[in-house]
Amino acid sequence: MAIAGISSVHAFTDSLKELLDRSWRIKPNGGIEPALASASFSGDVENIAKRANVGRSVTAQDHYAALETACRNIFYNLLASTSIEDESFVQIWNLLDIVTILSDVQLCEPGLVFWLVEELLDSQTIDGCKVVFDYLDSRRERLIAKHFKQKQLIILRACNELLRRLSRAEDTVFCGRVFIFMFQSFPLGDRSSVNLRGEYHMENVTVFDKDPPPKETNESEGAMEVDQEHNAVEKPEKSTEAPSSTPQLPSDTSTPQPAVSATKFVKFDAQADKPKESEPELEPDTETLYPIFWSLQHTFSQPTRLFDSEIFSSFKSGLDFTLRKFKAVQQHQQSRSGTSNLFSYSPSQTVKRNRSNLETDLQQQQKRARLDSDQQQQQQRLATSFNPRYLTSRDLFSLELSDPTFRRHILVQALILIDFLLSLTPRAKRKLEEKKASNKSVLYSYTLADDHVKWATATRAEIATYLQQGQEGKFYYRMVDTVLSRDKNWVHWKADGCPLISQPPIPPASVLESQKGAAKACAPRRIRPTPLGSLDLSFLSNIGDKGQAQGLEALKKPERYTLPKVEDYKVPIMEDEFDIEMAKTEEEKETAGTAKASKMWRALRLASKNRMNMFDKIEDGKDLGALFDPPPPSPAKMAEVDCYMDGKGNEAEAKEAQEEATEGKEMMKEEVNGVKDPKMAGIMPIAVESAQVI
Repeated sequence: MAIAGISSVHAFTDSLKELLDRSWRIKPNGGIEPALASASFSGDVENIAKRANVGRSVTAQDHYAALETACRNIFYNLLASTSIEDESFVQIWNLLDIVTILSDVQLCEPGLVFWLVEELLDSQTIDGCKVVFDYLDSRRERLIAKHFKQKQLIILRACNELLRRLSRAEDTVFCGRVFIFMFQSFPLGDRSSVNLRGEYHMENVTVFDKDPPPKETNESEGAMEVDQEHNAVEKPEKSTEAPSSTPQLPSDTSTPQPAVSATKFVKFDAQADKPKESEPELEPDTETLYPIFWSLQHTFSQPTRLFDSEIFSSFKSGLDFTLRKFKAVQQHQQSRSGTSNLFSYSPSQTVKRNRSNLETDLQQQQKRARLDSDQQQQQQRLATSFNPRYLTSRDLFSLELSDPTFRRHILVQALILIDFLLSLTPRAKRKLEEKKASNKSVLYSYTLADDHVKWATATRAEIATYLQQGQEGKFYYRMVDTVLSRDKNWVHWKADGCPLISQPPIPPASVLESQKGAAKACAPRRIRPTPLGSLDLSFLSNIGDKGQAQGLEALKKPERYTLPKVEDYKVPIMEDEFDIEMAKTEEEKETAGTAKASKMWRALRLASKNRMNMFDKIEDGKDLGALFDPPPPSPAKMAEVDCYMDGKGNEAEAKEAQEEATEGKEMMKEEVNGVKDPKMAGIMPIAVESAQVI
């Protein structure tokens, strides 16, 4: 494929071959690891243009084209001459490493390495592609580190082409590796895997048998089955015309019936005509459920069909019917505890298998036995090439229902669809309107009705309760609920027009500025000389003339720890009254009034100890002059003084004076007991004690 007449192509080819020979000496044992770096060649890869003697007159485009042609020539020769199982295939990995180095320094097209990988995947089998992906997984970070925008479309195309070749059933692990490689290569907010227009996979059509199986007639048709377990009790016949909320169990007409006498016994019951309060619901019939169940897949793949009221009603009934059947199956499995027939009807009813079904099974087994080996091999080839989404045969339906994994899978689909319906409620749509979503293609004008909202909420809770049952049910539901909750965030992100998730790197200047601010905020601060809220104690350190601390001597003065006299408040109260009269503003008047009230309260407190009898002369604290006057002597003291002055005192007069003083004390006690003011009630006992002292 070399282009004749272009000397630069031959020059680049010779230089690349020389680099490959050196790489063979670096990795003589072959293998993918270790990766070749620029240091492995002492920088000769970057100087390939000089070593190839390419003139400066060659443009960059011609330079890229010549180097790409040289790489492709060597790549095709190695690919045609070596197998991926050979040790010499290491030259392919070395060539890809060299091309990666060239693309990083912009000496060739950035996407050249992935063009070669794409052609390598096309030329290999599935097993060979797994080896190629071993190389890609080991070089992923290096391949996407630079010029990813020029490489992302090639990566996406190569991976999608490989996924089309793989079988989801047989190559599940390899498919997962491909998806993981794509998820790790592309950034989180990349739009390449986002369905911006909200399109649905209309091609996902589930094919099933819509026609019911033919019913064979039997001679004993019309005969009733009789349950002969122990003593059978005859029950009143139910009307076949009465509607039922659940489908009736199919009658087993092909089973031979025991002989029954022609005489009919009639049982009279007085309560037969009364309606029953609660009748146990019959288990849904599998044959009836089959078309309803598989028709749900059409709605799962196209949720917008539910905007039609008729389709929504049929979907509701079908999902309720399916959920009721799942519950019945689970209860029956638990009750039978691992018996072979997990999907027989409830133990209260004895249902025998139809003989025609047995004959049909025998015929099918004989038909399969007659298949020759060529037909079996052809079926195996078809099975490997075609990956069915579901096995929708009627014969396998009961077995599928018995699988708890299958039931969980269907219910998870139902949860996804119900979450879609709940996103159409008025409340949910109001939130999107507040965010001013820009992607109108995923916003629907349809609004879910209130009764549909109640049904969807109740059904979701019912499914959640069902999924939490069984082995590791709570863990399974927690995982499902976590995935669905995160999916809601992705839905809102897509409705907002897929804004950028990754933020640009912070400039170094901002980092340094933030570091300085953090260091300044965490630095130890100097303690204030005077803490907030503390008193100024500097006076304690004042030194007097004698070299002693004046502050400590001031604390020893008697006036600091002795109680003042009542007369000491007379002058300050008069000064406060003068300030009140001379005040020019309300603030000054209020300040003087507060000071006067404080001094008056202190004077009254001191006077309550020995001048309680003067309190009657005070009018609500307006005039305290009576407190400042000297207290009058007591009657007993006056009598003693008079007797002493006149010299006529005798014991009779002294006794009379003593009686008068005692009467005065009793009168004061009565006044104390009759005081109603709580403030005065606390002061009067002190006055009584003062009177006793006097």
